[in-house]
Amino acid sequence: MKAVALSPVISRVIAFSAAIALSFAPLPALCQQDATATVQAHVDSVLKMLGNPALKGPKGEERKRAEVRAEADKLFDFVELSKRTLGLSWNRFGIDQRKEFVALYKQLLENTYMDRLMTYAGEKMTFSRPTPLDTNTVEVKSELQVKTGPVALVFRLINQDGQWKVYDVVIEGVSLIANYRSQFREILVNRDPAALLDTLRKTVGKGPK
Repeated sequence: MKAVALSPVISRVIAFSAAIALSFAPLPALCQQDATATVQAHVDSVLKMLGNPALKGPKGEERKRAEVRAEADKLFDFVELSKRTLGLSWNRFGIDQRKEFVALYKQLLENTYMDRLMTYAGEKMTFSRPTPLDTNTVEVKSELQVKTGPVALVFRLINQDGQWKVYDVVIEGVSLIANYRSQFREILVNRDPAALLDTLRKTVGKGPK
């Protein structure tokens, strides 16, 4: 078959269309597998540290808490978590208000879950292959084996600049984002962002700025 010569304009249009299609193509499987490896590496590091028999007493517990915070900062994208929790209400917050909200929200989560982590007693955790959610998001299912039976945990991650970061965790079917979104929405439906920030300050034990 004789090849048909394309005009320079049509060639550029085809090339541009192909570039757009590639930009919206799903992440390759190998890249998605990195999501599971990322979560597992950080979680395993935390569990190993929590199970360290040398870390005992008040100093040992403070060391554990510090290590958990450090690993959480590496694994989580707290800004993305905050944006998705607030939804459209994020646009109502000024730049400084957003920064304070992220910090307070992070502290709220620590206050809620840190003590539970400190009760870790050597339970095993397993991870599954990632499941694509969107062009740059996946979820990694896992199970924590405890005496009363397995606890289902699902980590939802977003790929930003080639790095996987957790933006939501589903614990026994309850999403962090969905849970706190409903609580924050009750305040924001009739009040302004300053009211939510004030509520969070009081909840986490910080005075007004």
